[in-house]
Amino acid sequence: MMPGENKEAIKGKFRWQIGAIILLLSLAAYLIKLTNPPTEENYKQSGEFGESDIAVRAVAATQGDFPVYLTGLGTVTALRTVTVRSRVDGELIHVAFKEGQMVKEGDLLAEVDPRAFQAQLMQAEGQLRRDEALLKNAEIDLVRYKTLLAQDSIAAQQTVTQESLINQNKGTLEIDHGLVASAKLQLTYTRITAPISGRLGLRLVDQGNIVHAANADGLVVITQIQPIAVVFTLPEDRLQDVMKKFHSGEVMALEAFDRRGQNKLAQGQLLAVDNQIDTATGTVKLKGQFANEDGALFSNQFVNIRMNMDTLRSVTIMPTAAIQRGTMGAFAYVVQADQTVSVRPLTLGPIEGDKVAVLEGLQPDELVVVDGADKLREGMKIKLITRDPKPSSG
Repeated sequence: MMPGENKEAIKGKFRWQIGAIILLLSLAAYLIKLTNPPTEENYKQSGEFGESDIAVRAVAATQGDFPVYLTGLGTVTALRTVTVRSRVDGELIHVAFKEGQMVKEGDLLAEVDPRAFQAQLMQAEGQLRRDEALLKNAEIDLVRYKTLLAQDSIAAQQTVTQESLINQNKGTLEIDHGLVASAKLQLTYTRITAPISGRLGLRLVDQGNIVHAANADGLVVITQIQPIAVVFTLPEDRLQDVMKKFHSGEVMALEAFDRRGQNKLAQGQLLAVDNQIDTATGTVKLKGQFANEDGALFSNQFVNIRMNMDTLRSVTIMPTAAIQRGTMGAFAYVVQADQTVSVRPLTLGPIEGDKVAVLEGLQPDELVVVDGADKLREGMKIKLITRDPKPSSG
């Protein structure tokens, strides 16, 4: 044979061997299927299991009061923030606070060297005493001049001049009183006290520095956190409902939750509504106030806000896991007495957590499928199952 013919023969023989192997594998698979009939579990996985054996889990709908909430994202803000500054110039001789300390209005925070202001007060008081003496002497002279005028011993003009001098002294005395009051006020400014109650921040100036009234940084920042405010947003579509209830004078309760929305941090009430809508986001800002007695809320903290708008009375409630959606809208599979399921269109109300209010389409105590609904169709036979029991301690 030619070399080319040997190659063709080898290729043909190789193809025949591959075909034989495939045939043998197919025959073996067929024999295994005959000797091992499919189990129920195999049928369930393949989708060929009978309708009467579809296992689902169902929960009975309940009846009760269902709160209606509006939720929004918010940021905790201090109700008031004040930068404490010195109102006089001088050396800071004493710092009486600790960083992060809670203080009350009027508590001493720091002291500026008061000696220069005490000297000014002494000068003003001395000048006041001098001018008081001058006024008293002028008044005595006036009495004497009037006596002499009655005896026609002096000219009338001298008496008039003396009266004018007394009025001048009285004016000077008023100026002196003002200078004394100003000196006393400047002296009180050397004691720097807390203008509001709240929490102090970090110290901005150390003891021994020269402070000035014009210093913009100040000594420390104090924030009022009891009570504290939260600024949050709501969609503009719900603004009319909020304003209607807000203007009625009814207290609108707020609940603050952590970033994940799981832990409740504080409870308060709506304080104010902004006067304009943010056109970029289509939301409106609202401010709530919280007592924050336990200090759970902190300035600039991110929180989730729930605002109680209404309560639906005696409404049907079911788990959100039972909700199915299709071309007809929202529906649920309701278990019938003959262990079949029926497709029930629903009119849903507000959702809160894993519960939803059903306004129409479902009655209390009816069973709705919450697990296994993806396999169901109208009228299918089902088998109700429960959760796997916990293993016993034995």
